[in-house]
Amino acid sequence: MGLIAMAAWTVGATSGFAQPMDAHQGAQAAAPFALALRPPPAGGTAPVIAVLALNEGTETTDFLVPHAVLQLAQVGVVEAVAPRAGAVTLMPALQVEVPRSFAAFDSVYPQGADIVVVPALHTEDDPAVLAWLQAQAAKGAVVVGICSGARVLGRAGLLEGRRFAGHWYDRSTLLRRHPGAVHVPGQRYVADGPVVTTTGVSASLPVSLALVETLAGAERARAVATALGMPSWGSAHRSERFGLSLAHVGTLSINTVLFWRHERIDIPVMDGVDDVALALAADAWSRTYRSRAEAVTALASPVHLRSGLLLRAAPPDASAITVLLDSGMHPACVLDHSLQMIGQRYGAATRQWVATQLEYEDPVVRCGTAGPSP
Repeated sequence: MGLIAMAAWTVGATSGFAQPMDAHQGAQAAAPFALALRPPPAGGTAPVIAVLALNEGTETTDFLVPHAVLQLAQVGVVEAVAPRAGAVTLMPALQVEVPRSFAAFDSVYPQGADIVVVPALHTEDDPAVLAWLQAQAAKGAVVVGICSGARVLGRAGLLEGRRFAGHWYDRSTLLRRHPGAVHVPGQRYVADGPVVTTTGVSASLPVSLALVETLAGAERARAVATALGMPSWGSAHRSERFGLSLAHVGTLSINTVLFWRHERIDIPVMDGVDDVALALAADAWSRTYRSRAEAVTALASPVHLRSGLLLRAAPPDASAITVLLDSGMHPACVLDHSLQMIGQRYGAATRQWVATQLEYEDPVVRCGTAGPSP
Protein backbone atom coordinates (compact mmCIF):
# COMPACT_ATOMS: atom_id res chain seq x y z
CA MET A 1 0.00 0.00 0.00
CA GLY A 2 1.36 3.41 -0.97
CA LEU A 3 1.12 6.41 1.32
CA ILE A 4 0.88 10.07 0.37
CA ALA A 5 1.02 12.40 3.36
CA MET A 6 -0.26 15.97 3.31
CA ALA A 7 1.68 16.99 6.40
CA ALA A 8 4.69 18.40 4.54
CA TRP A 9 3.16 21.79 3.85
CA THR A 10 3.47 25.02 5.78
CA VAL A 11 0.34 25.24 7.89
CA GLY A 12 0.19 29.02 7.96
CA ALA A 13 0.47 29.49 4.20
CA THR A 14 -2.37 30.36 1.89
CA SER A 15 -3.66 28.77 -1.29
CA GLY A 16 -3.17 29.73 -4.89
CA PHE A 17 -6.76 30.91 -5.44
CA ALA A 18 -5.87 34.61 -5.62
CA GLN A 19 -3.78 37.39 -4.16
CA PRO A 20 -4.83 39.16 -0.92
CA MET A 21 -7.79 41.52 -1.20
CA ASP A 22 -8.21 44.73 0.74
CA ALA A 23 -11.41 45.87 2.45
CA HIS A 24 -12.50 48.03 -0.51
CA GLN A 25 -12.14 45.11 -2.92
CA GLY A 26 -14.08 42.93 -0.49
CA ALA A 27 -16.93 45.41 -0.42
CA GLN A 28 -16.94 45.47 -4.22
CA ALA A 29 -17.06 41.67 -4.30
CA ALA A 30 -20.12 41.58 -2.08
CA ALA A 31 -21.98 44.48 -3.69
CA PRO A 32 -23.77 42.51 -6.45
CA PHE A 33 -25.13 40.08 -3.87
CA ALA A 34 -26.29 42.90 -1.61
CA LEU A 35 -28.43 44.14 -4.49
CA ALA A 36 -29.76 40.66 -5.23
CA LEU A 37 -30.62 39.44 -1.74
CA ARG A 38 -34.03 40.31 -0.36
CA PRO A 39 -34.26 42.10 3.01
CA PRO A 40 -33.69 39.97 6.14
CA PRO A 41 -36.81 38.22 7.41
CA ALA A 42 -38.97 40.20 9.82
CA GLY A 43 -38.34 39.76 13.52
CA GLY A 44 -34.61 39.20 13.14
CA THR A 45 -34.97 35.57 12.10
CA ALA A 46 -32.01 34.04 10.31
CA PRO A 47 -32.06 33.69 6.52
CA VAL A 48 -32.76 30.20 5.22
CA ILE A 49 -30.18 28.81 2.80
CA ALA A 50 -30.95 25.62 0.90
CA VAL A 51 -28.09 23.71 -0.73
CA LEU A 52 -29.68 21.50 -3.35
CA ALA A 53 -28.66 17.97 -4.33
CA LEU A 54 -29.92 15.33 -6.72
CA ASN A 55 -29.87 11.88 -5.16
CA GLU A 56 -28.57 10.21 -8.31
CA GLY A 57 -25.60 12.53 -8.81
CA THR A 58 -24.33 15.91 -7.55
CA GLU A 59 -20.89 17.46 -8.06
CA THR A 60 -18.76 16.87 -4.96
CA THR A 61 -17.17 20.27 -4.39
CA ASP A 62 -20.08 22.31 -5.74
CA PHE A 63 -22.26 20.78 -3.01
CA LEU A 64 -19.99 20.19 -0.01
CA VAL A 65 -18.06 23.48 -0.07
CA PRO A 66 -20.96 26.00 0.01
CA HIS A 67 -22.79 23.89 2.57
CA ALA A 68 -19.72 23.72 4.82
CA VAL A 69 -18.59 27.34 4.42
CA LEU A 70 -22.03 28.79 5.09
CA GLN A 71 -22.43 26.50 8.12
CA LEU A 72 -19.00 27.51 9.44
CA ALA A 73 -19.81 31.19 9.01
CA GLN A 74 -23.10 30.87 10.95
CA VAL A 75 -24.86 33.23 8.57
CA GLY A 76 -28.25 31.55 8.70
CA VAL A 77 -30.09 28.26 8.74
CA VAL A 78 -28.31 26.06 6.20
CA GLU A 79 -30.27 23.06 4.94
CA ALA A 80 -29.11 20.32 2.57
CA VAL A 81 -32.12 19.25 0.49
CA ALA A 82 -32.81 16.71 -2.24
CA PRO A 83 -35.87 15.25 -3.95
CA ARG A 84 -35.69 12.40 -1.42
CA ALA A 85 -34.11 12.31 2.02
CA GLY A 86 -31.26 9.80 2.22
CA ALA A 87 -28.27 8.84 0.12
CA VAL A 88 -26.82 11.27 -2.42
CA THR A 89 -24.11 10.09 -4.79
CA LEU A 90 -21.52 12.79 -5.30
CA MET A 91 -19.58 13.13 -8.55
CA PRO A 92 -16.80 12.24 -9.13
CA ALA A 93 -16.40 10.82 -5.61
CA LEU A 94 -18.01 10.31 -2.18
CA GLN A 95 -21.53 9.66 -0.95
CA VAL A 96 -23.44 11.54 1.75
CA GLU A 97 -26.81 11.46 3.49
CA VAL A 98 -29.10 14.45 2.95
CA PRO A 99 -31.60 14.82 5.81
CA ARG A 100 -34.43 16.78 4.13
CA SER A 101 -36.57 16.04 1.13
CA PHE A 102 -38.13 18.84 -0.91
CA ALA A 103 -41.49 18.03 0.67
CA ALA A 104 -40.09 18.17 4.21
CA PHE A 105 -38.33 21.47 3.49
CA ASP A 106 -41.52 23.00 2.10
CA SER A 107 -43.41 21.88 5.20
CA VAL A 108 -40.91 23.54 7.56
CA TYR A 109 -40.30 26.63 5.40
CA PRO A 110 -43.53 27.36 3.52
CA GLN A 111 -42.26 30.90 2.84
CA GLY A 112 -39.38 29.40 0.89
CA ALA A 113 -35.63 29.78 1.10
CA ASP A 114 -33.85 33.12 0.99
CA ILE A 115 -30.99 31.57 -1.00
CA VAL A 116 -30.85 28.33 -3.00
CA VAL A 117 -27.43 26.99 -4.03
CA VAL A 118 -27.54 24.74 -7.11
CA PRO A 119 -24.49 22.55 -7.87
CA ALA A 120 -23.82 20.73 -11.12
CA LEU A 121 -26.21 17.78 -11.27
CA HIS A 122 -25.98 14.44 -13.08
CA THR A 123 -29.35 15.17 -14.70
CA GLU A 124 -29.81 18.85 -15.47
CA ASP A 125 -33.52 18.60 -16.32
CA ASP A 126 -34.83 16.43 -13.48
CA PRO A 127 -38.56 17.35 -13.26
CA ALA A 128 -38.69 17.36 -9.45
CA VAL A 129 -35.63 19.61 -9.21
CA LEU A 130 -36.87 22.06 -11.84
CA ALA A 131 -40.35 22.33 -10.32
CA TRP A 132 -38.96 22.91 -6.82
CA LEU A 133 -36.39 25.42 -8.04
CA GLN A 134 -39.00 27.37 -9.99
CA ALA A 135 -41.25 27.44 -6.92
CA GLN A 136 -38.41 28.76 -4.73
CA ALA A 137 -37.56 31.44 -7.29
CA ALA A 138 -41.23 32.47 -7.48
CA LYS A 139 -41.22 32.94 -3.68
CA GLY A 140 -38.29 35.35 -3.97
CA ALA A 141 -35.21 33.20 -3.45
CA VAL A 142 -31.84 34.24 -4.80
CA VAL A 143 -30.63 31.27 -6.85
CA VAL A 144 -26.89 30.58 -7.04
CA GLY A 145 -25.73 28.21 -9.78
CA ILE A 146 -22.27 26.79 -9.05
CA CYS A 147 -20.29 25.67 -12.12
CA SER A 148 -22.58 23.57 -14.37
CA GLY A 149 -25.42 24.35 -11.99
CA ALA A 150 -25.97 27.14 -14.52
CA ARG A 151 -27.32 24.47 -16.88
CA VAL A 152 -29.95 23.59 -14.28
CA LEU A 153 -30.86 27.27 -13.87
CA GLY A 154 -31.23 27.50 -17.61
CA ARG A 155 -33.54 24.48 -17.75
CA ALA A 156 -35.63 26.14 -15.02
CA GLY A 157 -36.00 29.27 -17.17
CA LEU A 158 -33.90 31.43 -14.86
CA LEU A 159 -31.18 32.47 -17.33
CA GLU A 160 -33.40 34.15 -19.90
CA GLY A 161 -32.14 37.69 -20.49
CA ARG A 162 -29.52 37.34 -17.74
CA ARG A 163 -25.79 37.85 -17.64
CA PHE A 164 -23.95 34.71 -16.55
CA ALA A 165 -20.49 33.20 -15.87
CA GLY A 166 -20.62 29.40 -16.22
CA HIS A 167 -17.98 26.68 -16.59
CA TRP A 168 -15.81 27.13 -19.70
CA TYR A 169 -17.14 23.88 -21.20
CA ASP A 170 -20.78 25.00 -20.85
CA ARG A 171 -20.68 28.53 -22.19
CA SER A 172 -21.38 27.83 -25.86
CA THR A 173 -24.19 25.44 -24.91
CA LEU A 174 -25.79 28.01 -22.61
CA LEU A 175 -25.59 30.73 -25.25
CA ARG A 176 -27.16 28.43 -27.85
CA ARG A 177 -29.99 27.39 -25.53
CA HIS A 178 -30.63 30.89 -24.19
CA PRO A 179 -30.13 33.43 -27.00
CA GLY A 180 -31.12 36.32 -24.74
CA ALA A 181 -28.48 35.47 -22.14
CA VAL A 182 -25.08 37.18 -22.16
CA HIS A 183 -21.83 35.54 -21.09
CA VAL A 184 -19.59 37.76 -18.95
CA PRO A 185 -15.89 36.87 -19.30
CA GLY A 186 -13.27 37.66 -16.70
CA GLN A 187 -15.60 37.15 -13.73
CA ARG A 188 -15.52 34.17 -11.37
CA TYR A 189 -19.09 34.92 -10.29
CA VAL A 190 -21.78 37.15 -11.75
CA ALA A 191 -24.99 38.39 -10.08
CA ASP A 192 -27.84 39.58 -12.29
CA GLY A 193 -30.86 40.36 -10.16
CA PRO A 194 -31.78 37.30 -8.09
CA VAL A 195 -29.69 34.94 -10.25
CA VAL A 196 -26.01 34.27 -9.52
CA THR A 197 -23.73 32.05 -11.61
CA THR A 198 -20.07 31.07 -11.27
CA THR A 199 -17.26 29.66 -13.34
CA GLY A 200 -15.97 26.12 -12.71
CA VAL A 201 -15.84 23.97 -9.60
CA SER A 202 -13.10 25.95 -7.84
CA ALA A 203 -15.38 29.03 -7.76
CA SER A 204 -17.39 27.39 -4.98
CA LEU A 205 -15.04 28.78 -2.32
CA PRO A 206 -14.88 32.45 -3.41
CA VAL A 207 -18.60 32.70 -4.14
CA SER A 208 -19.41 31.17 -0.75
CA LEU A 209 -17.24 33.79 0.94
CA ALA A 210 -18.89 36.55 -1.08
CA LEU A 211 -22.24 35.32 0.23
CA VAL A 212 -20.86 35.31 3.78
CA GLU A 213 -19.72 38.92 3.35
CA THR A 214 -23.12 39.95 2.05
CA LEU A 215 -25.00 38.24 4.87
CA ALA A 216 -22.69 38.91 7.82
CA GLY A 217 -20.18 41.58 6.80
CA ALA A 218 -16.55 41.80 5.75
CA GLU A 219 -15.13 41.01 9.20
CA ARG A 220 -16.96 37.67 9.38
CA ALA A 221 -15.96 36.85 5.81
CA ARG A 222 -12.30 37.60 6.54
CA ALA A 223 -12.36 35.40 9.63
CA VAL A 224 -13.82 32.48 7.69
CA ALA A 225 -11.43 33.07 4.78
CA THR A 226 -8.47 33.05 7.16
CA ALA A 227 -9.61 29.76 8.68
CA LEU A 228 -9.90 28.28 5.19
CA GLY A 229 -6.58 29.66 3.92
CA MET A 230 -8.22 31.89 1.30
CA PRO A 231 -6.44 35.24 0.82
CA SER A 232 -9.12 36.57 -1.52
CA TRP A 233 -12.64 35.92 -2.70
CA GLY A 234 -12.83 38.59 -5.40
CA SER A 235 -14.57 37.94 -8.69
CA ALA A 236 -11.67 38.62 -11.11
CA HIS A 237 -10.89 35.55 -13.23
CA ARG A 238 -8.77 34.88 -16.32
CA SER A 239 -11.45 33.06 -18.29
CA GLU A 240 -9.42 33.08 -21.49
CA ARG A 241 -6.92 30.63 -19.98
CA PHE A 242 -9.39 27.77 -19.91
CA GLY A 243 -10.54 25.48 -22.69
CA LEU A 244 -10.12 22.02 -24.18
CA SER A 245 -6.76 21.84 -25.97
CA LEU A 246 -5.31 19.08 -28.14
CA ALA A 247 -2.87 18.38 -25.32
CA HIS A 248 -5.77 17.85 -22.92
CA VAL A 249 -7.48 15.50 -25.38
CA GLY A 250 -4.26 13.53 -25.68
CA THR A 251 -3.84 13.28 -21.91
CA LEU A 252 -7.45 12.20 -21.47
CA SER A 253 -7.13 9.55 -24.18
CA ILE A 254 -3.85 8.11 -22.89
CA ASN A 255 -4.97 8.02 -19.26
CA THR A 256 -8.26 6.35 -20.20
CA VAL A 257 -6.58 3.70 -22.37
CA LEU A 258 -4.10 2.76 -19.64
CA PHE A 259 -6.86 1.08 -17.63
CA TRP A 260 -4.52 -1.53 -16.14
CA ARG A 261 -2.63 1.30 -14.42
CA HIS A 262 -5.71 2.87 -12.84
CA GLU A 263 -5.50 3.22 -9.07
CA ARG A 264 -7.77 3.59 -6.10
CA ILE A 265 -6.92 6.44 -3.73
CA ASP A 266 -8.04 5.86 -0.14
CA ILE A 267 -8.61 8.93 2.05
CA PRO A 268 -9.02 7.86 5.71
CA VAL A 269 -11.74 9.81 7.53
CA MET A 270 -13.13 10.08 11.03
CA ASP A 271 -15.86 12.10 12.74
CA GLY A 272 -15.25 15.81 12.31
CA VAL A 273 -13.30 15.55 9.06
CA ASP A 274 -13.33 18.88 7.24
CA ASP A 275 -15.82 18.91 4.37
CA VAL A 276 -13.82 21.39 2.28
CA ALA A 277 -10.50 19.56 2.56
CA LEU A 278 -12.09 16.19 1.82
CA ALA A 279 -14.08 17.52 -1.14
CA LEU A 280 -11.08 19.20 -2.77
CA ALA A 281 -8.83 16.15 -2.36
CA ALA A 282 -11.41 13.59 -3.50
CA ASP A 283 -12.52 15.74 -6.44
CA ALA A 284 -9.00 16.34 -7.74
CA TRP A 285 -7.78 12.75 -7.39
CA SER A 286 -10.92 11.46 -9.13
CA ARG A 287 -10.42 13.64 -12.23
CA THR A 288 -7.06 12.25 -13.39
CA TYR A 289 -8.60 9.41 -15.45
CA ARG A 290 -5.92 7.33 -13.71
CA SER A 291 -7.33 7.24 -10.19
CA ARG A 292 -10.55 7.23 -8.18
CA ALA A 293 -10.80 8.48 -4.61
CA GLU A 294 -12.70 6.81 -1.77
CA ALA A 295 -13.29 8.07 1.75
CA VAL A 296 -12.49 5.09 3.99
CA THR A 297 -12.93 4.08 7.60
CA ALA A 298 -12.66 0.85 9.56
CA LEU A 299 -15.82 1.79 11.47
CA ALA A 300 -19.16 0.27 10.53
CA SER A 301 -21.18 3.43 11.20
CA PRO A 302 -21.33 6.53 8.95
CA VAL A 303 -18.85 9.34 9.59
CA HIS A 304 -20.04 12.81 10.62
CA LEU A 305 -18.46 15.56 8.55
CA ARG A 306 -17.55 18.79 10.33
CA SER A 307 -20.72 20.38 8.92
CA GLY A 308 -22.88 17.65 10.46
CA LEU A 309 -23.66 15.80 7.23
CA LEU A 310 -23.30 12.03 7.31
CA LEU A 311 -20.66 10.58 4.99
CA ARG A 312 -20.92 7.00 3.74
CA ALA A 313 -17.33 5.74 3.83
CA ALA A 314 -16.00 2.48 2.42
CA PRO A 315 -13.72 -0.08 4.12
CA PRO A 316 -10.00 0.46 3.42
CA ASP A 317 -8.42 -1.40 0.50
CA ALA A 318 -4.97 -2.85 1.20
CA SER A 319 -3.97 -2.39 -2.45
CA ALA A 320 -4.95 1.29 -2.59
CA ILE A 321 -2.73 4.36 -2.40
CA THR A 322 -3.50 6.17 0.85
CA VAL A 323 -3.71 9.97 0.95
CA LEU A 324 -3.75 11.47 4.44
CA LEU A 325 -5.53 14.74 5.15
CA ASP A 326 -3.56 16.86 7.60
CA SER A 327 -6.02 18.43 10.04
CA GLY A 328 -3.52 21.24 10.65
CA MET A 329 -3.48 22.33 7.01
CA HIS A 330 -5.72 25.10 5.77
CA PRO A 331 -8.51 23.39 3.79
CA ALA A 332 -8.05 25.56 0.68
CA CYS A 333 -4.40 24.47 0.49
CA VAL A 334 -5.49 20.88 -0.06
CA LEU A 335 -6.31 21.59 -3.71
CA ASP A 336 -2.86 23.02 -4.44
CA HIS A 337 -1.29 20.12 -2.59
CA SER A 338 -3.37 17.51 -4.41
CA LEU A 339 -2.47 19.01 -7.78
CA GLN A 340 1.23 18.90 -6.91
CA MET A 341 1.01 15.27 -5.84
CA ILE A 342 -0.98 14.38 -8.95
CA GLY A 343 1.76 15.99 -11.04
CA GLN A 344 4.44 14.01 -9.26
CA ARG A 345 2.59 10.74 -9.66
CA TYR A 346 1.03 11.07 -13.13
CA GLY A 347 2.93 13.93 -14.76
CA ALA A 348 2.48 17.64 -15.43
CA ALA A 349 0.00 17.06 -18.27
CA THR A 350 -2.42 15.22 -15.97
CA ARG A 351 -2.02 17.88 -13.29
CA GLN A 352 -2.86 20.59 -15.81
CA TRP A 353 -5.85 18.62 -17.12
CA VAL A 354 -7.28 18.27 -13.61
CA ALA A 355 -6.76 21.99 -12.91
CA THR A 356 -8.47 22.85 -16.20
CA GLN A 357 -11.51 20.72 -15.37
CA LEU A 358 -11.80 22.55 -12.05
CA GLU A 359 -11.22 25.91 -13.82
CA TYR A 360 -8.40 26.58 -11.39
CA GLU A 361 -5.16 28.44 -12.09
CA ASP A 362 -2.45 25.78 -12.20
CA PRO A 363 -0.81 26.94 -8.98
CA VAL A 364 2.42 28.72 -8.43
CA VAL A 365 3.18 27.07 -5.11
CA ARG A 366 1.92 29.32 -2.30
CA CYS A 367 1.01 26.72 0.28
CA GLY A 368 4.45 25.16 0.67
CA THR A 369 6.07 22.21 -1.07
CA ALA A 370 4.58 18.75 -1.11
CA GLY A 371 6.66 15.75 -0.13
CA PRO A 372 7.74 13.20 -2.75
CA SER A 373 5.15 10.92 -4.29
CA PRO A 374 5.72 7.20 -3.66
